[in-house]
Amino acid sequence: MELLLEPSHWALLAVIGLIAGFIDAVVGGGGLLSIPALLTLGIAPHTVLGTNKLAASFGSSMAAWTYYRQHLFKPSFWYMAFIATFIGAVLGSFLVYLVDTQWLEKVLPLLIIGIAIYSLISPNAISDVNCQAPTSKPPAKQQWLQGLALGTYDGFAGPGIGAFWTVTSGSLYKLPLLHSCGLARAMTFTSNLTALTIFGWLGQVEWQIGLWMGLCMMLGSFIGARCAIKFGMPFIRPLFILIVLMIAANLAWSAWL
Repeated sequence: MELLLEPSHWALLAVIGLIAGFIDAVVGGGGLLSIPALLTLGIAPHTVLGTNKLAASFGSSMAAWTYYRQHLFKPSFWYMAFIATFIGAVLGSFLVYLVDTQWLEKVLPLLIIGIAIYSLISPNAISDVNCQAPTSKPPAKQQWLQGLALGTYDGFAGPGIGAFWTVTSGSLYKLPLLHSCGLARAMTFTSNLTALTIFGWLGQVEWQIGLWMGLCMMLGSFIGARCAIKFGMPFIRPLFILIVLMIAANLAWSAWL
């Protein structure tokens, strides 16, 4: 890994980490940048996933904390979702080693394109219309179903997980957009940290690289979350749709072309 000692590579990881953290804090999808960057360093694919989980844990923790400080996320309302996401992420992290991922690579672009189309044609998909902050704990059954499904997906693959959390949270609980973003960042931190534990136990993490990129993602996430909170819907909605379309195009290119 002598290539990693070159200053230009560390600088590139820093810039990509900063941008990826910014995107992740607002809409999710920073892995669209960070994973290819890690792959270009010659790291094995499973180790890339583990290293990316380390970096993403830093970014998502900072974003979640920023939303929490602004009273846009109340952890006590979502402990069922935390538990379900943790269990799902454990299952997903082990499934990576047991399941052929080729079918998922073919289906994922369709699912994410579907999210983009739904967001474009449905005015309430990514909006604050008829939404209000929760005043009591949302139904436990919905939290379990959502947490298990999305936690497993993030542990298994992860592209577009922030978009999935944001859209499904708005649909299931009628949350305002910034509250959906806060919930999404908290839950992706849960699944990132859980998956990181599994990958670390299996020896599939480049710790030095992940820590460096993670610190840069923390800074990007702080800036991104503050921008989202300050500028709100006019800033988040177009960026959300753009990033989702980019994720779908990237996945479609990799899987089909």
